[in-house]
Amino acid sequence: MERRRLFTWLAQLPLFAFAAAHAQERPSSKKLNIMMKSAWGSDDPTRATLPFLHGLALAEAGHQVQFFLLGEATYTMRKATADAITPVGWPPLSETLAKLVAKNVPIFACGACSRARGITEADLNQWGAKFGNPAIFVSMVEWADRIITE
Repeated sequence: MERRRLFTWLAQLPLFAFAAAHAQERPSSKKLNIMMKSAWGSDDPTRATLPFLHGLALAEAGHQVQFFLLGEATYTMRKATADAITPVGWPPLSETLAKLVAKNVPIFACGACSRARGITEADLNQWGAKFGNPAIFVSMVEWADRIITE
């Protein structure tokens, strides 16, 4: 009998742990400075879009967000490319970028990476983006409470 009670008690432990963990969850009121860094390009539409989707969700939650794009991710600054990138289960990247622009979220594209891929200032201007450089990258890292690399 005691053994049966022990097993019944042990079986309930995960439920108590789950309830206790969720009882302690409270929305954080602290607003964070978050740097989103990405190097994913159009060769993987879902991976290319996820940093922008996550950044948008964070901005909508009230956090300060900035992007730094490297390598293949700089291609996403071309309007034709952004229109053509449609991730699985999500709207085209251009729609997400337009929402980020409306929220005035800063986007920096590595200048050397962009120029090597033919990305122009006109490409960046349509998204309110700017060329980045190592000094801007360092200042963003120092500014950020969190850095999300996708």
